Amino acid sequence: MAWYNMTGESSDTVISTRVRFARNLAGYNFDSTLGEKEAREIIEKISDIFTPAMGFERIDLNEKNRLEALSYVEKHFISREFAAKKTPHTLLLSEKFNTAVMVCEEDHVRLQTILPGLSLNEAYEDLCRFDDQLDSNVQIAYDEKLGYLTHCPTNLGTGMRASVMMFLPALTMAKQIGGIASQLSKIGLTIRGMYGEGSESRGSLYQISNQVTLGVSEEETIRKLSEIVAQISNRERKLRATLKDDRFDALKDKVLRAEGTLRYAHMLSSAETTELFSLVRLGVAMGIIEDVDCAMLSRILVETAPATLTLTSEKELKTDTERDIARAEKIKAVLPM
Repeated sequence: MAWYNMTGESSDTVISTRVRFARNLAGYNFDSTLGEKEAREIIEKISDIFTPAMGFERIDLNEKNRLEALSYVEKHFISREFAAKKTPHTLLLSEKFNTAVMVCEEDHVRLQTILPGLSLNEAYEDLCRFDDQLDSNVQIAYDEKLGYLTHCPTNLGTGMRASVMMFLPALTMAKQIGGIASQLSKIGLTIRGMYGEGSESRGSLYQISNQVTLGVSEEETIRKLSEIVAQISNRERKLRATLKDDRFDALKDKVLRAEGTLRYAHMLSSAETTELFSLVRLGVAMGIIEDVDCAMLSRILVETAPATLTLTSEKELKTDTERDIARAEKIKAVLPM
């Protein structure tokens, strides 16, 4: 079961939590100079650890077409860079544990766990168990001073990136995201769009994550990120309270129009769906809409993304118009009438 369709501790400001470890095997070159033979050796070694018996499905990305690879990106199981690679690379995926292992991405191994809501400690603890499995079966490149050795120097140390996807419509309306980004950079954190580095923000969705991995422990990173998420959540809620006081009728009208469009539109583009998602989710959080929940909206966001929608549609979608019609039909099937 995918993270966006799970029952979990959701909140009005937090969509999901991701923790990722970057690891490399000792005795092998890093990705930029790794030969095809060595890459296949690494893939076999890691596949022998995370097996079907453990609940992992082996997916050879070189055998997948572009749409299939992009669908994994839309579900946040892999990175865009991993999807686009031409050299041997494999995904070991356990939807049961909400864990993905990218083999031969930028690093030899990237383990990640995604959980719904604010679940930093839980995601970290879950991933540590898989990391222990890895460490007990292969020799990991590690230095006493530098920590885990990684392809990119910015991951040296813990090799851990922890991130929380936040829903911040009031801060977005108030144009305060730029100020938050500036403040975060001063304490070793960063804010990005919903697909991470290099992606733009859509639907008031942002990833808050750590930038510093050297000279700081995993526990310190988790604690700092948790504290910052709590502070940002408080700011968001205070601004939402002012919306109730100052412009509530106008906001309510906008939210209900957005809900009506989601429910009854004949055609919806991906970009429009994301913006409608933002307004309707805000309406749910503020008590304007009562028969829709956050799990439904998260499901809509992922299942109507272009590649995923095209792959799961019962009809062949050849044009943007056909896809936009199918998207509207999918949303009608998810939302209660």
